[in-house]
Amino acid sequence: MVAGPIMLGDSGTLSRLRHSRAMRLTVRGAEIEVDRSGLGPTLIWGHGLSSSRDREDIAPLVRWPQISADVVRYDARGHGASETTPDVDSYSWAALALDQLELADQLQIDTYVSGGASMGCGTALHCAVTAPDRIRALILAIPPTGWETRALQAGEWGKTAAAIDAKGVEFIIDAQAAIPPPAPFSSDPEWYERRAASLRAWDPARLAQVFRGAVTANLPERALISSIQIPTLILAWEGDATHPTSTANELHELIDGSELHVATSEHDLASWTDRVSRFMANL
Repeated sequence: MVAGPIMLGDSGTLSRLRHSRAMRLTVRGAEIEVDRSGLGPTLIWGHGLSSSRDREDIAPLVRWPQISADVVRYDARGHGASETTPDVDSYSWAALALDQLELADQLQIDTYVSGGASMGCGTALHCAVTAPDRIRALILAIPPTGWETRALQAGEWGKTAAAIDAKGVEFIIDAQAAIPPPAPFSSDPEWYERRAASLRAWDPARLAQVFRGAVTANLPERALISSIQIPTLILAWEGDATHPTSTANELHELIDGSELHVATSEHDLASWTDRVSRFMANL
């Protein structure tokens, strides 16, 4: 499953690495769907809660074909084409970090850049404090609620799971219709339609399970995060209580030398691909 050493004259290997290669691996008891593409330093990227590789591709935060990197993307357990598992504790960000590290082992990746959005951001942070010798840099997109602010959000995810069980996905879609989109999407007429389509694509039992799992999640302790001493890019946006800028600002303060960008418009959001590209190129 893993290509051998790249030789300058090995056009076949170069061709294989330029094109996405899909695979299915058993990771800590769950079947996980993975794809890998590109050339350069390795970046393993995790998506957000109730998202997937396919859902991210519909409205990407980062346009991966434009990034000079060996990009590994995967559907987290319970999401997309990956397997749902019954233990809700296996969906905590600390547990998902163990999934990512095991995935790296199976792909024979020693050190890499860990990145992700929301749940993927929490996963990357746990990877960095769990295996600091393996994570060479971090890309933290739309950091979610954490620490003291996490309890309220965890309660909301618990209520969401119960509502899906009792009333179905349409009830959740209707409830979310009253919540304004994040600032970069304030003039996007398709924001609500994309969100509704994403939720309708789920099997309700699977969707409820990942929300129940999110109740168990939190960021690493502040003292652990402050020990991180690797290049870190933080990408946040305004106008989203689920991903408040307060978390991004505190991460920026805790991680010495980190770079923070807060998007307030569609134009700002469109710059994230270039920011990630420059970040990877400077490693």
